[in-house]
Amino acid sequence: MKIAIIGAGAAGCFAAINIKRMSPDADITVFEGGRKPLAKVAITGGGRCNITNSFRGIKSIAEAYPRGERLMKRLLREFSHEDACKWFEAEGIRLVTQEDECVFPASQDAMEIVNTLTRLMRQTGIKLRTGHRVSGIKKTEDNSAGNLFRISFSDGSIAPFYADTVLVATGGCAKASDFNMLHEITSGNTVSPVPSLFSLCIPENRITGLTGTVVEHATAWIAGTRHKAEGALLITHWGMSGPAILKLSSYAARTLHENGYKAHLHINWLGWMNEAEVTDMLTSIAIKNPKKQLASVYPDALNSRLWLLLLEKSGINAEQRWTEMGRKTLNRLTNTLTNDTYTVDGKNRFKDEFVTCGGVALGEINPRTMESRTLPGLFFAGEALDIDAITGGFNLQAAWTTGYVAAKAMAHRKA
Repeated sequence: MKIAIIGAGAAGCFAAINIKRMSPDADITVFEGGRKPLAKVAITGGGRCNITNSFRGIKSIAEAYPRGERLMKRLLREFSHEDACKWFEAEGIRLVTQEDECVFPASQDAMEIVNTLTRLMRQTGIKLRTGHRVSGIKKTEDNSAGNLFRISFSDGSIAPFYADTVLVATGGCAKASDFNMLHEITSGNTVSPVPSLFSLCIPENRITGLTGTVVEHATAWIAGTRHKAEGALLITHWGMSGPAILKLSSYAARTLHENGYKAHLHINWLGWMNEAEVTDMLTSIAIKNPKKQLASVYPDALNSRLWLLLLEKSGINAEQRWTEMGRKTLNRLTNTLTNDTYTVDGKNRFKDEFVTCGGVALGEINPRTMESRTLPGLFFAGEALDIDAITGGFNLQAAWTTGYVAAKAMAHRKA
């Protein structure tokens, strides 16, 4: 069986290796538009490669996968994060799980993952063709060779390639036109892509003067929506970032896009504490430190610079003593700590780890095999699908999982 895989990213390369292991006689060619395979894997996790997550603390799959959660819940039963860890460990890669449940190679080097996958492709005879950008995929009728897929390339000097089976694993698409090559074979059944995983711009606000400040446990939400996220929050010179904001951007990706990345952002600087709990905490601080100034004693979760700014936003004199703070002042401060508000105007891409919300509609595929419902022999995997996740290794896990499930179905399919 002659197989073409479009895209030499995590899903495409992982699928190719697993197809070859399950069907050694398969003739596999992987086409990549860029100059190097696995380019995104090489930079993920800050160059350390956050290959998956322990999933501890994830109460429902929807927490990790804002889009595609039902499909991922099903697929993870077939190839889970534990299976992914065993797969890489079997190749001699030692893994470590951090306190935040992110899983990395112990070497802290993404190239260990890249080199392992490319070595396995080379050793098993999988052909890799870089610099081959696919411009179209078409099903043709050929009486001499059966039903074949004709793959054409944007470089007219490259002859079309024919295959019995095709896996599309092109990764995320930055704009709708990137789906043009799929238009004919999917009948345009794609979800328009928009960015996900980005930080938020808060221009002309004094909070940006606290660049580098980290609050380990904060809660952030978008006013007028149900989009809410918890985690560490980082103040930057343009606004806010960190896991809490990146998760929020994933949950609210389409809402923010539809509103031109303008929104009212609310922050609870004390994470999971509600107003009553914060009031009790502040009252306790006042009882223990009646003669001290507010500027000198504050919640452990905050640093002095952020605390002073929040006092100012509350209209409170930092030189005031704790014993002098009345009920109205206490209420204002509690409200600022638990429901601080900022005006978002714009977004910033998160490093080079570009993730998109959108892709081939999940109704287009068979959830058991990743095969097109309308065009037998055509499969999809990875971010080309309308599946995306929050930060923390979940997007790469989706690539391993969908790539493996597609590989299993392709390996056992008759040409």
